[in-house]
Amino acid sequence: MIQINIDGKMSIDAALKKYKYKYSKLQIVKELKERKAFKKKSVSRRDEIKKAKYIQEKRDQEKDQ
Repeated sequence: MIQINIDGKMSIDAALKKYKYKYSKLQIVKELKERKAFKKKSVSRRDEIKKAKYIQEKRDQEKDQ
């Protein structure tokens, strides 16, 4: 459970922003999506390698420009 300590001076907007940041850091939504269906280790590893290649290509393009 996520807990946010709100001081007397903190506005609701600031508290909400703090909550959203903590929620995204925990990656709850991502984990729930992953658990919906079983994914073999080989498939998840293949996706990880594919993502790494894509990121590397983007970085190489930025260096060339």
